[in-house]
Amino acid sequence: MKTIITLLTSFIVFFSPFSQAQVQPDNPFPTVTFVTSEGNLTVELNREAAPITVANFLRYVAKAQYNNTIFHRLVPGFVIQGGGYDAEFSDKPSYETIVNESGNGLLNTYGTIAMARERKPHTATRQFYFNLNDNTSLNPDDGDWGYAVFGRVTEGLDVLEKLAALESMPFDEKTGWRDVPANPPVLKRIEIVPQ
Repeated sequence: MKTIITLLTSFIVFFSPFSQAQVQPDNPFPTVTFVTSEGNLTVELNREAAPITVANFLRYVAKAQYNNTIFHRLVPGFVIQGGGYDAEFSDKPSYETIVNESGNGLLNTYGTIAMARERKPHTATRQFYFNLNDNTSLNPDDGDWGYAVFGRVTEGLDVLEKLAALESMPFDEKTGWRDVPANPPVLKRIEIVPQ
């Protein structure tokens, strides 16, 4: 069964629309730097465990699609989420949804990055979140889909803590959303670190 899943994943990655634009295709652990208004975070991505998710994420990075987006959701002690909106809270365009790779063995532990999605399992596009705690409730459990982890912070945990300490509003009247930072931090850009 594992062999069939591995072959299927390889087929999807090779023949997917974003396979032609692979970043550092021979590097199983590409590294990126999140340049934010609060400082920089270095994140090591795990292409071995989450090839579809990493390829999708790097497609947005390579096309500068995360530039000047905001972290729009902050739940203290849980997650900080971003990548989907500009400073005016306008939706950024998304590519197609991707397969949920939450059963890849990577867990939603403190300092990891994972894909945000809607309630249905295979609905992730561009939004991601950083875990601000060991969030076992976000892992797959008893056949239920979880949220796909695809990397971890290797430098800048102090910056992650700065982001986590920002004021978060239980309800934002402007957007009608919960857990919006009072002054949403900006993701200026994501840089691909040379091999």
